[in-house]
Amino acid sequence: MITITALIVDDEANSRAILHNYLKKYCPQVQVLGEAGSVAKTLELLQIHEPDIVFLDVEMPYGNAFDLLDQVPERSFETVFVTAYDQYAVDALNAQATYYLLKPIAIDDLIKAVRHIEHIKERESALQNIVLTPKSLVVEGKITIPTQDGFEVLEISKILYCQADDNYTKIFLTHTEKLVSKTLKHFEEMLSEQGFARIHKSFLVNTSCVTRYRKGKGGSVLLSNGKELMVAPSRKSILLDFFK
Repeated sequence: MITITALIVDDEANSRAILHNYLKKYCPQVQVLGEAGSVAKTLELLQIHEPDIVFLDVEMPYGNAFDLLDQVPERSFETVFVTAYDQYAVDALNAQATYYLLKPIAIDDLIKAVRHIEHIKERESALQNIVLTPKSLVVEGKITIPTQDGFEVLEISKILYCQADDNYTKIFLTHTEKLVSKTLKHFEEMLSEQGFARIHKSFLVNTSCVTRYRKGKGGSVLLSNGKELMVAPSRKSILLDFFK
């Protein structure tokens, strides 16, 4: 069992105490490094500690959870939202929360959240800074992209990654790049069965071109051309599942 470090952020002392006790009793692998009841105090603790998880209540005095996350854009911790208001679910996903728990906290759900993050951390530790071996190579094939006077054929194996650009997508190939009037979601649906992983709201990457994984700055991958791309916390598990 690996040790997972955590911060508990909630403006209600009683709620912090309940969660702390639940973790101590049902998730002994979690070591609570500190507690905070405001955005300012949380930012102070994040300067001191590097937690694996931040259990984060949405509503706090002088700011909320989203204000906090906006001030920590390159976070290395996983975020578990804990709130009584389920209307925040969509916002939580948009903020790339790893998990979402409703108050009053169900013990089974808390255990699932911790195990989910534990699995991510185990995979990260195993893969950090080693040469990665994909489970399977990209299937040889081609796709067509629209052009002003027709279409162009691209070899899938030569696509390194795709990047969102509003309603357009930049396709980065081995020696060139293309700007296509299609959304990144279009290419995600087209290439998801061809070894491509959506690692971030802005990036779709060819896993055959991923050479290394790094934990820092919330996680990143290094491609065969030396390009480093950020991995969103909520998409780490999807990426790691592509590798042995």
